[in-house]
Amino acid sequence: MRNILVLIGSSGNAKGLLQYAIDFAHTFNAKIYLVKINDIYPHSGTSVKVGNYLVDEVEKELELLLESVDQKGVEIISKSIIGELISTLETLQSDLQIDLLMIAPRTTSIKEEVYLGQTSGKVIKQTQIPALIVPENYVFEPISKILLAMKSANIKKEGVLEPLKLVMEHFNAKLDLLLVKTPTYKEADFNLHPELESLVHQFSHVESPTTFQGVLENYQTYQANLLCVVRRKRGFFTKLWESNTILKKDFHCSTMPVLVLSGIQ
Repeated sequence: MRNILVLIGSSGNAKGLLQYAIDFAHTFNAKIYLVKINDIYPHSGTSVKVGNYLVDEVEKELELLLESVDQKGVEIISKSIIGELISTLETLQSDLQIDLLMIAPRTTSIKEEVYLGQTSGKVIKQTQIPALIVPENYVFEPISKILLAMKSANIKKEGVLEPLKLVMEHFNAKLDLLLVKTPTYKEADFNLHPELESLVHQFSHVESPTTFQGVLENYQTYQANLLCVVRRKRGFFTKLWESNTILKKDFHCSTMPVLVLSGIQ
């Protein structure tokens, strides 16, 4: 884990997210890229003036943010960028060789009952960048136990498990695997890929209408301090495929970090 991209939204949640990222990066001796993407397109004739002003203001905001946290000697490069959110993130991942994206679940402008807001939901829904969703005001602690929830252990894409493996090896964490048998279950779904099987400490399965519901009904028995899920077109965050928001009442394990891996197929 060498390069971590921290995406800043509302300044109200930014300090806690950045401090968590610093504490996390410090254990890996990783570099942080602190970025705020301004997804706006001013009208012709005012774009340069408005854009320059906005960049300057946000960079001042980022400077103040950096002054408010304990940087612990971690190398942090901050940047204000104007551009379309998803394409900019994908470019940054490629150019900077980003290993992990860290985001807050929502901005302070979003109602308290919302878990994933429009921006964070859009990132999770529309990118394949490995992402760690850090709950508001969550204080970093070494990761000791991880719950990986899937509806299929049939992994076809190479490198998908790499972020999970890095975290496990670094923190010497144990991995519990929960496979959820949904109505669309196929026999091959529970055939563990050899790479995954080598990582698993405990394996169990449940039946549920969705992976999402299966996790909500069972996660407390595992006492994990990190939940790991994978992106699928109709996967864990199913609701995100209809809307970019998801409510806390629908995701009541929102008090732990969630590692979202790229699609496995």
